[in-house]
Formats: sequence, C-alpha cells, structure tokens
Amino acid sequence: MLDSLEKGGFVFLAKQGGDVTRLEPLKRSALAIGGWTSVAWQKLGVMNFKEIYCGMLEGVLAFFYPPVCQICGTNRAMPEQGYVCLACVSKPGALRFIETGYCSRCGIPYDGAVERRFACSNCAGLNLEFDWARSSVVATPFVLDLARRYKYHGATWLQPLLKTWLLRVALVELDGTDWDWIVPVPMHNVRLRERGYNQAERLGVGLSFGTGITLNTKLLRRVKATPTQTTLNRRERMHNMADAFAVLPKAVIRGKRVLIVDDVLTTGATTSGCAKVLRRAGALSVGVWTLARGK
Repeated sequence: MLDSLEKGGFVFLAKQGGDVTRLEPLKRSALAIGGWTSVAWQKLGVMNFKEIYCGMLEGVLAFFYPPVCQICGTNRAMPEQGYVCLACVSKPGALRFIETGYCSRCGIPYDGAVERRFACSNCAGLNLEFDWARSSVVATPFVLDLARRYKYHGATWLQPLLKTWLLRVALVELDGTDWDWIVPVPMHNVRLRERGYNQAERLGVGLSFGTGITLNTKLLRRVKATPTQTTLNRRERMHNMADAFAVLPKAVIRGKRVLIVDDVLTTGATTSGCAKVLRRAGALSVGVWTLARGK
C-alpha cells in the first residue's frame, strides 16, 4: 500500500495514525489537514513539499483572515506560535518550565532550588508502576486551558506551540539515553472515533522526531472506555484505570526500554496503568514523559 503511494520522493499516508515508524526517511515532516495527515518524505535534491504547500496556504488564508491570538483575540499570532501571542504566554504565572526542583520519581515540581534527587511524600503512598515520570511545564490554569482545547475541542492549531514546550526540556533530558520506543497512551476506539485523533500520539510524533526515538503505536490498546479523569480524586482515578489497558497480541516487549508519553500527568493513574501491563509483558524499564505536570 505504501509503495503504491510513493511518487517523486514523497510518501503519503492517507489516514492519520498510520504506522510510519517502519520507514526511515532522510528528512520527515508532518502536516495535519482537516483530520488527515500527510507525511512528506524529503530526499536529497527534492524540494520540501511541506514548506511549499504550507507557505502557499498560509499566505492565502492570511490575506483574507489576518492571524490573531486565539486567547485574547487582539494581538497578532502566527501559526508557528499556535496562534497564541507572546503577551498571553508571558503573563505572570502562565508558563513555567520544569528544569529544576522536582521529585525524581513522580516529577511533581517544587518551588525553590533543589540540589539533590529525592522522592516526595506525594508518591510515597502510591503504587506507581513506572520507574520515573517527568514533564516539561507546570500545569498552570493557562497551560491546562490550552491542553483541554487541544484535547477536547479540536484546537489542533495549538500543536506547534505545545510541541515547542514539550521539546524544550525533553531534548535536554533525553539526550544520550537509550530508550527503545516512545509509546503514547492509547485511546479507546469509541473515544477515538468521537474525537478524531489521539492527542498523546500527536505529542509522541513530535517527541519522536525531536529525539530520534522510535514511536511505537502497536504495543498497547485501551480495553475499557473509562470516564474522564478530570472530576475524580486520586483513589477514584486509580480505580478508574484498573485493567484499562492491555498489550496487543504479538507485541514483543521483553527486555525493552519504553517511554510512555501523554499530555498531562496529575496522579499518575493513567500512565501507571500503562506501565503495569508493560512490566507484566517483560519491559526492562518504563519511564513517563508528559507535556504538563499537575498537583
């Protein structure tokens, strides 16, 4: 199927979420178009399809609809900014990167300087199945608002901005590590049909492209359509995620180092549920990386 679609140095995957990790292009870039994904595979001497197409499309749209911030509705904001202006991002308390001062086990951030690794009281009483969890930014009200728009309301134009935040910390922390796979938290098929895309998988694509770690969407599946976690307390979240995930048939995980990716980590119930089944299948090590960390 893929070979029949290859022409002029480009391969187009017609349906979003297709397994692209088995191909290794010299350069690659993803362009989301109305719920479909076109992946341009650039070879030497071939012009970059994404840059040409995006430039033409954005030029036409900008002529009729000047780009404006989708938060304040006033200031100019470009596509590479996720249509969120610098003034909104720069407001006090809006954005804080987690580069120092965090629990070495669950990744929860702390104020002030922390010069040594430590495990906090927050995760001491939890049976977390992953080795450690890290996040790029604090889940402030501003960040959570953008994450919810991206996750629940189809605001896919936020993706360039969220990917930039994700990679700013992840590229430094994951440099030189030897993870075998990046595995996004899977969605149940019913929820995926309703929403049209998995936000964790989209973040995983960006993390994979940035770090060079292979994205693998063929390891886990969600077997229980759980209700949203947003209104549940810690105990309810853990119960909600019990037996929600399973390893796909024929998946070979024994001895592998797996990095789970998701959008927001609060109690760790979801990612711990994923890590539990990966551990049972023989994973050597399981880490977690999320865009944002709540408290």
